[in-house]
Amino acid sequence: MTSHPDPNEDLIRLAAECRFDPDRWSIAAYDWGEGDLAAHAGPRLWQRGINREIRDHLADPAKRFTPLRIAVASGHGIGKSAEMGMLSNWAMSCWADCKIVVTANTRSQMQTKTAPEVGLWFRRSVTAHWFDTQAQSIRSRDPRRGDSWRLDFVTWSAENTEAFAGLHNQGRIILLLFDEASAIADKVWEVAEGALTDEGTVIVWVAFGNPTRNGGRFRECFRRYRHRWITRHIDSRSVEGTNKAYLQSIVDDAGGEDSDVAKYRVRGEFPSQSPMQFVSEADVEAARRRHLRPEQYGFAPKIIGVDPAWTGADKVEIVLRQGLMVKSLASLPRNDNDVEVANLIARLEDEEGADAVFVDAGYGTGIVSAGRTMGRNWRLVWFAGKPIDPGYLNKRAEMWGTVKRWLKDGGALDPQDQMLADDLIGPETVPRLDGKIQLESKADMKARGIPSPNRADALALTFAEPVVKRGAGMGGTGRKAVEERYDPHAGL
Repeated sequence: MTSHPDPNEDLIRLAAECRFDPDRWSIAAYDWGEGDLAAHAGPRLWQRGINREIRDHLADPAKRFTPLRIAVASGHGIGKSAEMGMLSNWAMSCWADCKIVVTANTRSQMQTKTAPEVGLWFRRSVTAHWFDTQAQSIRSRDPRRGDSWRLDFVTWSAENTEAFAGLHNQGRIILLLFDEASAIADKVWEVAEGALTDEGTVIVWVAFGNPTRNGGRFRECFRRYRHRWITRHIDSRSVEGTNKAYLQSIVDDAGGEDSDVAKYRVRGEFPSQSPMQFVSEADVEAARRRHLRPEQYGFAPKIIGVDPAWTGADKVEIVLRQGLMVKSLASLPRNDNDVEVANLIARLEDEEGADAVFVDAGYGTGIVSAGRTMGRNWRLVWFAGKPIDPGYLNKRAEMWGTVKRWLKDGGALDPQDQMLADDLIGPETVPRLDGKIQLESKADMKARGIPSPNRADALALTFAEPVVKRGAGMGGTGRKAVEERYDPHAGL
């Protein structure tokens, strides 16, 4: 009897040889130069660069089981989804019981762009017949292993991160791919990091995105956590197959190479200020580099701002501002004991010799009532209240507007206070037909994965009203004031 060779034998051998080499797989697994790839001789140079980073990492036994993290910030049209498809097909084809999670910034992005493109590269591959490619998952056709050998397309949610929390595959391989990573919530990044703890496991995490926001975890891959991530900035004009004339027109129409639009749409660089961002990162970073002498702020009244916690995850934030100087006095977990919080504020008020205390009225009425029983003259501030300046929608937006001008006019931030810096660049504006300036709510910020800016709100509260500097020895209870008025809005 004549034996017939298994047609999969050569593929199985190739997959085994490419186990640690996605670059070789990306060349061998596709019919480059033929069919719908007739115009392409192979993967683009930047794609091969990423594949080789992974190859070199896996080739070193000393590094192989150390999680590999790669972040790619780029302009439009470079072929990010194609690279995600080729990487996914390599891992699924070359590793038995591979586990992959692919996520994107929105359900629409996932369903209309990311998932179809990844699926396309599976159908193009020489191992297309090994897998069942569906809209929400790609699985091995082996009926015994379809649940353990799979890729899942997952839409992230800051409130629902179970898909990431369960991402473990000890002794095998985990591939985690983020598409449009700039808009993926920080909470999702934090939970995803839990998948990096499996021992003896190959773990590759690649985040792709147009760098539209200059805050958040994707931004920090290139800054605070750059020692953990291999990072790439890719200018769309440097990539083969892109429309160079059109891309240059974007740059020209935006005002040149240094415009923010050119940075995130073409150059793959983070903007100085995101399109809807209210306070720019450039202003915040300048304030963190600024050093003041006591005589530059010592003449001004001391003002305390208190932003009580409004959900269990938030903190009570208490800050003090004196002219151009600000410092955090206390940060404590949510405390429903108003008397206890009031006692803390009173102690800080006396220690600092504060001239005024402003408290957010949303969750601070009980605190102020407790303060009154101690003889304190603290003021409630309603964020939704009417502003003095009709250009703002409400009091909160107006106070933040004053913070913004204060930063430009010389306000100094503690360079060690990362929380305040992050808080200040967090809120975005809400477009309105009447042109009034409105900031997004804390709830809206949390919905897109940005922490509530409690410390920055506490700073904003110090601009609620003009404050009179008290006389020496008068304490902070408001029993007497001298006629030395400091107006936070003056000169702004």
